[in-house]
Amino acid sequence: MGKSKGLKDKLYGAAVLKMSFRLRGDEESPAFRFVYPGVLRDLAVDDAEVERYIEEHRDDVERAARGSTPPQGVR
Repeated sequence: MGKSKGLKDKLYGAAVLKMSFRLRGDEESPAFRFVYPGVLRDLAVDDAEVERYIEEHRDDVERAARGSTPPQGVR
């Protein structure tokens, strides 16, 4: 069985997903509307938590959404 993710890891993953759609202007797309709620449900986080995480870690989240991830431990 795999190691369970901590809350910060879950929020980071959901934030990067959301930001990748946001940077493309695709938050209203059917793909985002289908995928994102499922990710929130699977990770047991809500959108408000993800938005707060984005506000607090915007540079790291945007960097990852653009394709370069920060070193482990920075999140």
